[in-house]
Amino acid sequence: MTPKAEKIPFEITEHNHTRIDQYYWMRLSDEQKESKTPDEQTQKVLDYLKSENDYTKLEMKHTEELQKELFEEMKGRIKEDDSSVPFFKNGYWYYTRFEKGADYALNCRKKESLETGIEEILINGPELAKGKDYWALGGLSVSENNELMVYGIDDVSRRVYTLYIKNLSDGTLLQECIEGTSGGATWANDNTHFFYTKKDPNTLRDCQIWRHQIGTSQQDDVLVFEELDEEFSCYIYKTKTKDYLIIGTSQTVSDECWILSAQTPLASFVCFQKRERDHEYGITQFQDKFYILTNWNAQNFRLMTCPLDKTEKENWEELIPHRPEVLLESVELFAKFMVIEERSEGLIQIKIQPWDNLLESHYLSFPDPAYDAGVGTNPDFNSTWLRFGYSSMTTPSSVFDYNMETKERILKKQQPVLGDFKSENYACERTYAVASDGVKIPISLVYEKGTKRDGTAPCLLYAYGSYGHSIDPGFSSSRLSLLNRGFVYAIAHIRGGSEMGRQWYEDGKLLKKKNTFTDFISCGQFLIQEKYASEQKLFAMGGSAGGLLMGAIANMEPLLFKGIISAVPFVDVVTTMLDESIPLTTFEFDEWGNPKEKDYYDYMLSYSPYDNIEEKEYTNILVTTGYWDSQVQYWEPAKYIAKMRELKTDTNKLLFECTMEAGHGGKSGRFEALKEIALEYAFIIDLAK
Repeated sequence: MTPKAEKIPFEITEHNHTRIDQYYWMRLSDEQKESKTPDEQTQKVLDYLKSENDYTKLEMKHTEELQKELFEEMKGRIKEDDSSVPFFKNGYWYYTRFEKGADYALNCRKKESLETGIEEILINGPELAKGKDYWALGGLSVSENNELMVYGIDDVSRRVYTLYIKNLSDGTLLQECIEGTSGGATWANDNTHFFYTKKDPNTLRDCQIWRHQIGTSQQDDVLVFEELDEEFSCYIYKTKTKDYLIIGTSQTVSDECWILSAQTPLASFVCFQKRERDHEYGITQFQDKFYILTNWNAQNFRLMTCPLDKTEKENWEELIPHRPEVLLESVELFAKFMVIEERSEGLIQIKIQPWDNLLESHYLSFPDPAYDAGVGTNPDFNSTWLRFGYSSMTTPSSVFDYNMETKERILKKQQPVLGDFKSENYACERTYAVASDGVKIPISLVYEKGTKRDGTAPCLLYAYGSYGHSIDPGFSSSRLSLLNRGFVYAIAHIRGGSEMGRQWYEDGKLLKKKNTFTDFISCGQFLIQEKYASEQKLFAMGGSAGGLLMGAIANMEPLLFKGIISAVPFVDVVTTMLDESIPLTTFEFDEWGNPKEKDYYDYMLSYSPYDNIEEKEYTNILVTTGYWDSQVQYWEPAKYIAKMRELKTDTNKLLFECTMEAGHGGKSGRFEALKEIALEYAFIIDLAK
């Protein structure tokens, strides 16, 4: 029986405009969710979510064998007893490894030599996760004398971690533990103090930096920095040189840094450069200078330097100038080299530049027309070897070491793909659609060779398009289960990301947000017109802010796609952005706008998926979420589904899966997550028949 949610009118008034939300009652507080004895409202919500889950299971029952088949395929491509490429830091080789059948990794190290060193298991993931519905490990942080380690654990899926301290000499845990953190810690150089970020218990905003002394309790910890502006969140790290501790605090368009010598943790942090509206910057340090990556008078960022004791921006000197066609993304400093990560024509480039001759530089070459590349873990400041990663839609994730002096490139590992996978059996392309305003939108595609471009192939089009986050065309072994069944897989690099530079982001946010949606629609229409995709078998997928995209295109072009997969979708934009008690709201005003200002209210209201559901035909839709999601609360997709059931006039599938043990990232564990992918793939494969 199709679920039907109760309607209880709830008025929300802003700017003398009243909206009636019939399903506002689905919202529960954290206290209600965590209570062992559900109250009446909580039970009603749980009953509704269960009815939706049961309905989805019933409607997808005929695909259960297909889901099992997909799961076994995807699992079968994974080398179960796998390990990472070790990296060397402060006298030890660090790596992770999986044992056969295990969902979670062992975090390990060996002293000095991989061949003769004795393995120490720092974190036994399978043991610690035993009996947990959800388990996630935060960052590991080892003291400079290699004797103590701090790590974080989240066993709820709210991204709130408890820190534990382990004595690495005997493997015992210290009695003190620290609750309510973001999951990581940063050590001072005295091996006695470390710093951590604490979250606001209600909004989950990272708002405080605390100092802890070994041998004391959390009650004795010292607050060293508090971010009072609710639009900002803060963090802390140590420079690669180990000379400075840096507190950063940021929001969408502004940053501020505070610095302290790592040798003097009891001293006070000093402001590096005061925050200014529309000024983003980040810092690191080498020898007698700070290096500043900044968008000050440089939309695509530039690199500047300043003396250690004169850090205000009037003392900054330009080292790498702004380039309108190149986005400067990051720099990695070594004793002899600077490595520059930049984006040109939508693709990552890695540039090697020696300090002794800044005019002599070179770029790494990459073989594919569309790919993902990036600087990896490089903790050894004096090394002449660069660790970087590379993959493409046909090339599995690969780890390389590159000698910056001799230009020797060594493949340390390519992720094994078990079975009959051969990279040469697949083809990758880069093409462009034309948006409604004439702008060219890049599309990356992959398909099995032999797939005909005659308008008969099923196609899944994916995109994100928010926060300036670029979706690079990397490899997925799970995706092979679609490609091997004749699917074309495409990524639309739409505005709202930063693929084509910072202006690409600016043109897909705030009062230009609709460009994100129309770009995606144009990409879908292009794939049909150019016969990459069948008009009857084009599918769309996005998650989180990409789920907002899915909700918007479902309203704007409800029958362009045969089916839509919307994961943890941000669909109730106006109501959420009006409520500053909800996690993420306050420091996202510069992404979406503040609806308490009428211009933004009206604009958001014109595209908010939940507010624009109409009595009309919609395509087949699968929506997924997690009950403990801290990024997009479960009630947004739950309300969306209820209202869609109420108003849609078709008989197409409308399915909702709420995982009761998970949050924003879905289930934990490398195999459990595959079951969610299997459901999504089965949904579209079944529709493509």
